[in-house]
Amino acid sequence: MIISQHNEQFKMWMKLKQKKYRDTSGLFLVYGPHLVEEAKRANCVKEIITTDESIEGTIISKALMEKLKTTETAYNICAVCYKKTLKIKSDKVLILEDVQDPDNVGALLRSALAFGFKHIILSENSADLYNDKTIRASKGAIFHLMVERMNVYDATLKLKQEGYSIYATDMEGKSYYSKKKKSVIVLGNEGKGITDRMLALADERIKINIQTVESLNVSVAGAIFMYEWSR
Repeated sequence: MIISQHNEQFKMWMKLKQKKYRDTSGLFLVYGPHLVEEAKRANCVKEIITTDESIEGTIISKALMEKLKTTETAYNICAVCYKKTLKIKSDKVLILEDVQDPDNVGALLRSALAFGFKHIILSENSADLYNDKTIRASKGAIFHLMVERMNVYDATLKLKQEGYSIYATDMEGKSYYSKKKKSVIVLGNEGKGITDRMLALADERIKINIQTVESLNVSVAGAIFMYEWSR
């Protein structure tokens, strides 16, 4: 059992709470039995960490698990996982341009999996895929999607060349639109929306008719659009 916070292995795990160490190591942490099981199913687990001696893995004290946690809830199990990029060909693609709240990104990933958008492209300024909040909000969806981080303008141009229709969400868009088989839905920043540069690439600008409120949270709007495409 590891009981000292000065243990080299424990210090490495603690570093994984920081993005720069996740990026350099290619590793990240997941917490709780549900996410650990999802990671196992995806064959991403490098190491199990637990306070329960009946579970196979590296045993640590409850005090160290308290230090390792990122939320008020302390689980008795977590896992060090490998970053993996799945290769999935999907006719439905979701692009997130500068969606910066990890809860929004995670919720959108969960909806994307539910509605068949298996390929996700994140802009370089979107929330970190391996942030604990993103992972928790996704409910494990990150393990079952092809998620890439890249220049979304270049990615959109390439998808247009491959025959995809580009649908940009915009308050000035149309609420009635044709849904093509090969489609890309673009969602923008929580405050600023989609940049003019990206809007210029759109084949159609689309919106949701709403009443009373001025706008919807990006994760809610994205879920509605993706549901419409799944019908």
